[in-house]
Amino acid sequence: MVQLCVNGARGSADGAVVPLSPDAVADSVADAVAAGATDVHLHPKTPCGRDTLSPRVLAATLEAVRARLPASVPVGVTTGAWAEPDPAARVARIRSWTVLPDHASVNWHEPGAEETAAALIERGVGVEAGVWSGTDGAALFLRSPLGPKVLRVLAEVTDTDPGTARDAARALLSDLGPAHGRPVLLHGEDGGAWPVLRLAGRRGLATRIGLEDTLFLPDGGRAASNAGLVTAGLREYASARRGDG
Repeated sequence: MVQLCVNGARGSADGAVVPLSPDAVADSVADAVAAGATDVHLHPKTPCGRDTLSPRVLAATLEAVRARLPASVPVGVTTGAWAEPDPAARVARIRSWTVLPDHASVNWHEPGAEETAAALIERGVGVEAGVWSGTDGAALFLRSPLGPKVLRVLAEVTDTDPGTARDAARALLSDLGPAHGRPVLLHGEDGGAWPVLRLAGRRGLATRIGLEDTLFLPDGGRAASNAGLVTAGLREYASARRGDG
């Protein structure tokens, strides 16, 4: 599985290539799925480009994306604390959604993670447990009674140094141990994105790629689209899986 991470918390300052509006997100997702992405993670945006959990914005974005995709491709969203800092308000937002994503990520080190995950599960939305390196997320997740109920673990390596990101990834996987028996998706960001993706390939783990995680191709050139990143990601993953290089 190679998940597309469409836009993340990036905005217009990161360049016109980053899709922000529902229509732009839908176009980008459709092209990336045609290139081989099998799952989608996106951040719905307000008209000014800020991440939001607003039911109106969420509905518009999900409807635009799903209109362009086969029904078999799951679409998920963020519930990051930056989109709604107050845990109680975050739960209230989730309970007010009129159109539901297939899954949503919950960062386990953030205040209110358990309540957020519980609200999603109550509504039948799959939970991706975001466990970041450099936080106490792994320990909190392993103690959580909700751990066995999540869809998967998003093991996110926050070390952006290409020389050390792989070691950080190995340490994070060690900290997660059996991870309640749930599947693990391993990914990095910025300078660590490609080294960690290759490690995921060598270990046969799910991974993700897209403009949320990096704006650059493996050769250092600027990415022109999410589809270009997915194409490169599938190539790099397959090469690592074979043990090339």
